[in-house]
Amino acid sequence: MGQSGSRGIAASSPLFQGWASSAVDFDRGPQNIANPGGPLATVGKAEDALGSPSSGLVSLGDGGSITLGFDAPISDGAGADFAVFENGFLASAGSFLAYLELAFVEVSTDGVNFFRFDATSLTQTAAQVGGFGMLDARDLNNLAGKYVAGYGTGFDLAELAGVSPLLDVHNVTFVRIIDVVGSIDPAHGRYDAHGHLVNDPYATPFGSSGFDLTGVGVIHFATQAVPEPSSLALGGLGLLFATAVVRCRRFVA
Repeated sequence: MGQSGSRGIAASSPLFQGWASSAVDFDRGPQNIANPGGPLATVGKAEDALGSPSSGLVSLGDGGSITLGFDAPISDGAGADFAVFENGFLASAGSFLAYLELAFVEVSTDGVNFFRFDATSLTQTAAQVGGFGMLDARDLNNLAGKYVAGYGTGFDLAELAGVSPLLDVHNVTFVRIIDVVGSIDPAHGRYDAHGHLVNDPYATPFGSSGFDLTGVGVIHFATQAVPEPSSLALGGLGLLFATAVVRCRRFVA
């Protein structure tokens, strides 16, 4: 989050090659999951999650989700391959405590089968983090929203390599972000990959309830092997030479 030792990736980093370009699906959640008949989150629209984080934001609501598409597939490369941005903020300068709202992240090659990054939350579950409570980012891993506004949480597709023949980590076409309902009540809460309830600010019965997505940046786009122009020229010359030889042989014959 801009501090020494942080792995948050600044939105201005030259690592980013592009940003989410389409909203494929959007399922907004309620402002308070304990009141499912109540109002949904209202802030922003799906299109506000497209482009860089300066474009705006969309609030997902409790348990809400959004699925984004890109101009080209994302591919596994060295380190993080894409990053998800939220609008959290530090409690104070130099502190690891921050107001953070969290989300699970899933990816897909075919748009049908999605696979989730193994998330970890070591935040205590003895007491509920209140609606304006703070989290320690060092207790979190593979949860979007770990870093404050302007710094994205990176995700490395190598972690999902081999998880299923239905996922090609060199051809990821969709990223889904799913709000973590931070309640420690098992009736409403969500669990990390290790069976721990994820405790984050709850309840947030406002229009801006849930994860506030501001953007998804791509670090590694998939590329196809295209011959260099010089190679194309040499190939063309070779074809002309071969054609000339065949014609010459036919004439001699």
